[in-house]
Amino acid sequence: MDFMTGLKRTDYCGKLRASDVGRTVVVAGWVQRQRDLGALIFVDLRDREGVVQLAFDEKTDKEIFDKAFAVRSEYVLMAKGVVRERSSKNMEIPTGEIEIEVEDLRVLSKSETPPFEIVDNCQTAELTRLKYRYLDLRRPDLQKNILMRHKIAKITRDYFDENGFIEIETPILIKSTPEGARDYLVPSRVHKGKFYALPQSPQLYKQLSMVAGFDRYMQIARCFRDEDLRADRQPEFTQIDLEMSFVDMEDVLAIGEGYMKRVFKEALGVDVQLPLPRLTYKEAMERFGSDKPDTRYGLEIYDLSEIVKSCGFGVFTGAIEAGGSVRGITAKNAVNVLTRKEIDKLTETAKGIGAKGLAWVRLNEDGTFSSSFGKFLTEDEMNAVLAKADAKAGDVVIIVGDTKNNTVLSVLGALRQIVAKKLDIIPEGQYNLLWITEFPFFDWDEELGQFVAMHHPFTSPMDECLEYLETDKARVRAKAYDLVLNGIELCSGSIRITNPDLQARIFSLLGLSDEEAHTKFGYLLDAFKYGAPPHGGMGIGLDRLIMQMLGCESLRDVIAYPKVQNASEPMTDCPATVDDIQLKDLGITEMKTEE
Repeated sequence: MDFMTGLKRTDYCGKLRASDVGRTVVVAGWVQRQRDLGALIFVDLRDREGVVQLAFDEKTDKEIFDKAFAVRSEYVLMAKGVVRERSSKNMEIPTGEIEIEVEDLRVLSKSETPPFEIVDNCQTAELTRLKYRYLDLRRPDLQKNILMRHKIAKITRDYFDENGFIEIETPILIKSTPEGARDYLVPSRVHKGKFYALPQSPQLYKQLSMVAGFDRYMQIARCFRDEDLRADRQPEFTQIDLEMSFVDMEDVLAIGEGYMKRVFKEALGVDVQLPLPRLTYKEAMERFGSDKPDTRYGLEIYDLSEIVKSCGFGVFTGAIEAGGSVRGITAKNAVNVLTRKEIDKLTETAKGIGAKGLAWVRLNEDGTFSSSFGKFLTEDEMNAVLAKADAKAGDVVIIVGDTKNNTVLSVLGALRQIVAKKLDIIPEGQYNLLWITEFPFFDWDEELGQFVAMHHPFTSPMDECLEYLETDKARVRAKAYDLVLNGIELCSGSIRITNPDLQARIFSLLGLSDEEAHTKFGYLLDAFKYGAPPHGGMGIGLDRLIMQMLGCESLRDVIAYPKVQNASEPMTDCPATVDDIQLKDLGITEMKTEE
């Protein structure tokens, strides 16, 4: 085994260029591969910045040449030599014009054969790669993602610092406030029978920081939610958290827009045009069937209720008479893709998410059409439907009717995404950012049979809606806003309530007594008695932002050590059992499940 005596790295492998020819350099890294051509040996040496070719030939000292002959993939090497022009250039890599004529070679560490090849687009099962995540992270594509994450975090801190924000670290061990997702709980050894919670967000602490007079707060904060996972969710995640005093909604949105323009330009070289588009929650739902619409493609929803309200099709008329609606989307040039078999699949999908079924019209290229409901409509009624749908030969019209408007819209919103993927009409490399504003303040919870806060109970209602708080909750809109990128929610925020009387009123409407409210949030309510400035803020999902910017399929591609679907970490086999003595210290009796 060789050591580094007398050698210090001078350059990263991937940084060397033709302008370095003639320089003596020292590089270090992992062997990507070794090629033995008899009188010539080439070693591709890889570090976080890329790969450079090491060359060994008849001029190389025999001991060094023999050492190069013995190296294998993933050995750790340090090499000293002179940069020279390659005789056979490889213009597909940045270092492809040069190589290093090696005069000293150190084997710093040997490697067993890894369980999978360390290459881009590795086809090995993800679970295996996550078990050996430290090897998976050597792959250039993942390293680029993590390096980009570092760059974006630095841009973030620079931007907010330049705009007067103070980075304040808020506690990780906090009081549990069981609202929304489940808390991760941490038992206290000192206070037996009592528990800390891991923060779902720094919400209350950042509001307290406004009361404390810091005026503008930001934090790249770790947050935790004990919830079921999806491709864009993790049990622990990172949030760009911010709060501002003496502002209204326009001030907060302007800071958010400025950040997006800055990060996309500096990280990707993409110019984001400001101001960003805005849709109210109502507009987004009625046009796209989602409060986080992907606006890179059309397939907008339209209302057919007026046209079919008196037709002979009972499914349509019954839905409208019961206060619901009938709406549709038009898939252009889709007749060869959305076959009857594919429409049957869409129907089953629609039923699985709440619809009773699906109605459709397929307009053939020859001018004829087929329909699941055509026999119930007059020619004039069908022509009116097709005119509203702007349907031409080759198009497919998909229609949903239901007694609940929300069901109609949400089902069509989901089908819209599925159809867009089937038609392959979603453009790549395009970033459609937009704000969704004027969210409902209250959300009806079917299980509880009551209204709950759609965001959180500290969100301020819009001034013109205050009169409806007690009389018409469904009419109350909030000073809340989300930032959406290509169908993914990046950010959620609001202007906060600072009026104690209004806050007490909201708690009461949400079914919280004065005693309950004080038990859960007393420290915040007490703080507001001592001069709380008007304030608002937002939290931007850093993981989701990077995932979208880099076009990754999963958050796991932009997080160094992620969890899998069941919230476990295969590499460390976490979570794991603990010793009985640890449980005893915490005053916990292990719960054993029966086999």
